[in-house]
Amino acid sequence: MVNTLNYMTFIDNASTVTLFTLSGFDEMMGHRSTFFSLTLLCYCAIILLNVALILTIVLDENLHEPMYIFLCNLCISGLFGTTGFYPKFLFDLLSHLQVISYAGCLIQTFVIYSSSCGDFVILAVMAYDRYVAICRPLEYHSVMTRQRVAWLVSYPWLSTFSLLTVLIILTSKLRLCGSHIEKLYCANWSIVKLSCTSTTANNISGYTGILFYTGHVTFIVCSYVYLIRSCLKSIEDRGKFMQTCMPHLLSLINVTGALLFEVFYSRYGSTVISQHFQNVMAVQFLVIPPILNPLIYGLKLKQIRNRIMSLCISKRMSLKKTLQ
Repeated sequence: MVNTLNYMTFIDNASTVTLFTLSGFDEMMGHRSTFFSLTLLCYCAIILLNVALILTIVLDENLHEPMYIFLCNLCISGLFGTTGFYPKFLFDLLSHLQVISYAGCLIQTFVIYSSSCGDFVILAVMAYDRYVAICRPLEYHSVMTRQRVAWLVSYPWLSTFSLLTVLIILTSKLRLCGSHIEKLYCANWSIVKLSCTSTTANNISGYTGILFYTGHVTFIVCSYVYLIRSCLKSIEDRGKFMQTCMPHLLSLINVTGALLFEVFYSRYGSTVISQHFQNVMAVQFLVIPPILNPLIYGLKLKQIRNRIMSLCISKRMSLKKTLQ
């Protein structure tokens, strides 16, 4: 009888979790100043690179084409996701206690994963755009109308927000038995693992999401099969492929590799691996894609590279005139 009462008291207490402890910081605090400096530098670089590319595309009317609009969408997604991680991470490095509220944990999960998963859909949209441009060039403007471009810009956000909203609602309904998250940030599966009750609905929803995004990756692969076949027939098409598709392919490999590791390691990871290695692998999709995407496209796409160079030259000339 006493054991039953104790168990019922534990269950009642489990349902009132208001704070989560992030234990991923335990082995970092001895070098917090170093990690803080490197993280701040990384976050500033992400903001600078992505904002520069977004402004370049927005301000130059010659770049108001579907390919560049989708690229702008990819950079906005990168900024959105990193905003959910870096400010809180920097604050935690300066704090003695690394905790986050229940609501804040759910919001952070939503922001980080909606951005990362949304990248897959944006990359699928960009693959479709390249397929039409290279394989059906005469139909490009009739296919990529303003209405279709507007839909393709909004589709990644609408689909991802819908899926993540369902996932977060299901997670919020779980009765939790603990408040200890072994990561540097909140993740949906880390919260689900704390549940005292059945997580069948969460598993079904999670695997549905994985299948949804796997479908987009499959679509991208099929698009590239057609693209490569088309490019083999023409030297001009081969040049287009190398100029506009290679950056896209590099971004896809980058995002896919980073996010796949995060998904599979969070579910099936081993406790034998050191905390430092776990931390590095857990944050790579929040570090590498947001930095590499604007760099890859900014350096590879001739129109953007020329526009950035012309802006730099004009700024230098105006600065010289001011100093004279």
